[in-house]
Amino acid sequence: MRVLEEDLFPSTPGKVKIERAGAMNRQLHRCFASTSTMFLWALFLVAMTASYLSFQSFVDTSSKYFAASWGGLHWERQIRASAAPRRPPGSAAGAGMSVLVTGAAGFVGTHCSLALRKRGDGVVGVDNFNAYYDPSLKKARKALLASHGVFVVEGDINDGRLLAKLFDVVPFTHVLHLAAQAGVRYAMENPASYVHSNIAGLVTLLEACKDADPQPAIVWASSSSVYGLNDKVPFSERDRTDQPASLYAATKKAGEEITHTYNHIYGLSITGLRFFTVYGPWGRPDMAYFSFTRNILQGKPITVYRGKDHVDLARDFTYIDDIVKGCLGSLDTAGKSTGTGGKKRGPAPYRIFNLGNTSPVTVPNLVSILEKHLRVKAKKHVVEMPGNGDVPFTHANISLAREQLGYKPSTNLDVGLKKFVKWYLSYYGYTRGSKNSRQ
Repeated sequence: MRVLEEDLFPSTPGKVKIERAGAMNRQLHRCFASTSTMFLWALFLVAMTASYLSFQSFVDTSSKYFAASWGGLHWERQIRASAAPRRPPGSAAGAGMSVLVTGAAGFVGTHCSLALRKRGDGVVGVDNFNAYYDPSLKKARKALLASHGVFVVEGDINDGRLLAKLFDVVPFTHVLHLAAQAGVRYAMENPASYVHSNIAGLVTLLEACKDADPQPAIVWASSSSVYGLNDKVPFSERDRTDQPASLYAATKKAGEEITHTYNHIYGLSITGLRFFTVYGPWGRPDMAYFSFTRNILQGKPITVYRGKDHVDLARDFTYIDDIVKGCLGSLDTAGKSTGTGGKKRGPAPYRIFNLGNTSPVTVPNLVSILEKHLRVKAKKHVVEMPGNGDVPFTHANISLAREQLGYKPSTNLDVGLKKFVKWYLSYYGYTRGSKNSRQ
């Protein structure tokens, strides 16, 4: 096939320019079309990435929610069932309370929860099961509560969302606030834990109570440690408490000031209880009587501290059943909170009571009583008391609690320690004359 020359070389020079311009336009059009397509694809990819990240964030949040140890319809039914009072209609004691107990798997919390349930009050517990001492003991207390129909939520009082949910599910009439970081000496090792639990946690709880409708009446555990370096005995609620000897004592004193503020501003009914050296079955392993028992049975020496000038330390040991009576008496006599929607409508009660035994016993005498009930002689190592925040003695004046609560302790140290030893030997699986146990 012959190709014409004019097809290859047109005779009109302008024709070449026009065709070249057309070709360039077509190239530019393709280029812009390609760029626009790429831009659209880029926008699409960006949108898909953003959607994926948003979905992933939703999934993560949902996973955290569903992985939480609380929430859901079944959980809410458990809360309502546990919180429902069970006193018989027309009971002389009234319709019954619905009480939120913080630190419910703790020593005092367990005993108070059981006593409330036994008399027909509704009880829901909250506890974070921290590892300050053996969590298995707390789990065993939780199982004991469950066997009596008391549901304990595993959660922290610093979790405002959890507390708000609890008050949304149940209109609690009372709060018994016993959750705290305990122990005087441990504050030197982990001071932040005391601020976290005893101050921040208290404020979070008070905020939830302030916003609740209706507002509950609050009874909470302060401590005899607030008397600090006070040397006037017996300790009275009117004595000065501005010389704390430990960080633990300082956080409890701060708690008294904070609760007074919430009472004054928001109309919360608040009762603070200054416990004096509580002991008994299901007690705390960090307490002296508990660790003495363990070491005596295991044939290990015990360290007995002595004060200045070789003076024996003394404590106003108070048996757990007496403390429980004081706690329930405080709940029963607590006036109503007067706030609504976080606004105070009138003055509300603010009270502080000592709960002690009024009969201080020296530490050497405590050891002698344990030796008698354990039938084992202790290997004592007596040393001077270090400057770790402990005080040489405690002694409660309980006249105010006796007058307003009908509080009357009835268990002396000998009887109380006998009951504790019986529980200890049973719980840890000791047999007489044997050093083997579950500990």
